[in-house]
Amino acid sequence: MRPATKLKRASFFVDETTLRRAQKVLGVKSRAEVIRLSVERVIEMEEFWRFMEKSRRTVKPGSFAAS
Repeated sequence: MRPATKLKRASFFVDETTLRRAQKVLGVKSRAEVIRLSVERVIEMEEFWRFMEKSRRTVKPGSFAAS
């Protein structure tokens, strides 16, 4: 996760059950951490899927080393 450079206070409505589930899955203590980490993960996954779409059928099998 990238270090937070600038935080901004925001107010919005979130389903309490969903927030608690995310908090448990992510293993964080505060609700603010849940929101920040969730948004960061959404960004990372969106960037990943965009990369996958762009590189579809252009990356040859075996060109990446298994980790």
